[in-house]
Amino acid sequence: MDKYNEMTFEELLKLACFSQNVVEKEKAAKAMEKYYCCELHCNNIDESVIFAHNGRGCTIVAAKLSAGVVIYQNVTIGSNMRYNKVTATWENIGSPILARNVVVSDGAKILGPITIGENTLVAAGAIITKDIPANSIAYGVNKCKPKDPNYELVFHLPMPSGDEIEAVNRERVSEFEKIP
Repeated sequence: MDKYNEMTFEELLKLACFSQNVVEKEKAAKAMEKYYCCELHCNNIDESVIFAHNGRGCTIVAAKLSAGVVIYQNVTIGSNMRYNKVTATWENIGSPILARNVVVSDGAKILGPITIGENTLVAAGAIITKDIPANSIAYGVNKCKPKDPNYELVFHLPMPSGDEIEAVNRERVSEFEKIP
């Protein structure tokens, strides 16, 4: 039996990113793709990076993922290159850099040789192809606004437990069902 199919996502991630054994690194990366649909190509990734929901559906091709980065499901981080037929050259070469404590919400797309500044939240479904300053909320298509320093959005440890969330949802459903 293949040992990689019994490993957790975190174990595979550690091997795929930090193993010195090239064969083991490649096998772990293939197992991440097979079992979690998570493709990861980043030679400069901090060990503290978190993939919520086991990185399901993510394609990550980044120049750098800094300390404290959190990436939710179905995120794409990659290139946005184009070939100029007039000059016969490639333009916009390179992949994104995510600074410290960036949170990338589900379904977001971050493309091109851009930098997402530290402590920034990239909102769910955002499409970002331009640099975003630190302490921002990036949303929509290349929009951003300053982040309210009194709040953390989407991710902050400790997170509420599954039981807490379920209790709130039961109460919400109960109230909803009372509506005529």
